[in-house]
Amino acid sequence: MEEVVIWHNPRCSKSRNALNLLEEKNIDSKVFDYLESKPTRKEITNILELLSINAKDLLRKSETIYKELNLKEENDENKIIDAMVENPILIERPIIIDGDEAVIARPIENMELLLKKYM
Repeated sequence: MEEVVIWHNPRCSKSRNALNLLEEKNIDSKVFDYLESKPTRKEITNILELLSINAKDLLRKSETIYKELNLKEENDENKIIDAMVENPILIERPIIIDGDEAVIARPIENMELLLKKYM
């Protein structure tokens, strides 16, 4: 069985709640603090594939840098991914990965559906 991975921001309450749920359910997991260890372009592209979404759908639109970079008007996938590589705060969180499946755990029920086999 592959280890569950959580793309985690310790300052985010939703991310902390997701991590707490993993711990409560005794689900072995690896924490990837994506703000500390910036994800690569390849890692972000892989997440997008697992989530089956485009780059714009992974953006946190409430972040100041989103507005500063005028990403609302940007539609070029490569430029959006570059912005996330340079500014990982733009990446929606938490992301839960289990093998070849992933969800954004907003709401937390998304995570529960993905991990029901462990619960």
